[in-house]
Amino acid sequence: MNPNTLDWALWRSFLVILREGSLAGAARALELTHPTVRRHLDELETQLGTTLFVRSPSGLIATELALSLRDAAQSMESAAALLVRTASGDAGHIAGTVRISASEIVGAELLPPILCTLKEKNPGLSFELNLSNRIEDVLRNDADIAVRMIRPTQDGLLARKVGQIPIGLYAHQSWIVRYEEPITLTELITSGHLIGYDKNPAIMNALRESGQQVTVADFGFRSDSDLAQLAALRAGLGVGFCQRIIAARDPQLRPILPDLTYNLEVWLVTHPMLRSQRRVRVTLDGLASGLRFTTQT
Repeated sequence: MNPNTLDWALWRSFLVILREGSLAGAARALELTHPTVRRHLDELETQLGTTLFVRSPSGLIATELALSLRDAAQSMESAAALLVRTASGDAGHIAGTVRISASEIVGAELLPPILCTLKEKNPGLSFELNLSNRIEDVLRNDADIAVRMIRPTQDGLLARKVGQIPIGLYAHQSWIVRYEEPITLTELITSGHLIGYDKNPAIMNALRESGQQVTVADFGFRSDSDLAQLAALRAGLGVGFCQRIIAARDPQLRPILPDLTYNLEVWLVTHPMLRSQRRVRVTLDGLASGLRFTTQT
């Protein structure tokens, strides 16, 4: 295959077929006709001189070669998306699309008001928000900016610390009415009312640093979704960790064992090659200003 004649449309169809497992599913996802997707696959297989998928009663099964090509095709997809975002901005204006990656809580609870302010000041900006904790989003160009609660260790990234967010234990007023408020952390853990993760060890590790021996079985409600934990807390299902800035918005959330506090660092991460782009630079500065104010509130 000659790289000078490489057709991204063929590879895009290949990647979506790989994800969907059928020509029909890929056609729907790409908003193309079934014959068009079929033609793309046939043409790509002809260029490669081999078969990429084997038909089965349950759909298309990717060959070993197809699976080995997935990462490279995904990199092409990310590069194409970055090209579109970059080209969408006019050189003389602050405009274009900025893709931001953030954790569930930060993305759902903290960023929307900050992005609203950015949009008011820069109407030409558009935002795509991906809820993810992976630093690889920036390395692979899946995101222009990542908001992270830990300093990235990967080489080739620009990182700026913008503050710290204090986290404490909270319970809904309805839970406090139904149950006796615990006096010690040990009492809370043994009560079976603690909200925590299922497979993510973050809370257990933090509690163990406080000298507590905690297992998954000690959590009365378990979910690896931060938003599900927050919803459970607001519903009065138990006692859980919450960012103090978020808890302060809800008068029904009351602190439990207020002396127990953890601080999460807040970092903004981007790729060096994006720093000179005005849409990214303005968004970085807006996020830094908004998050710095949030962490100081």
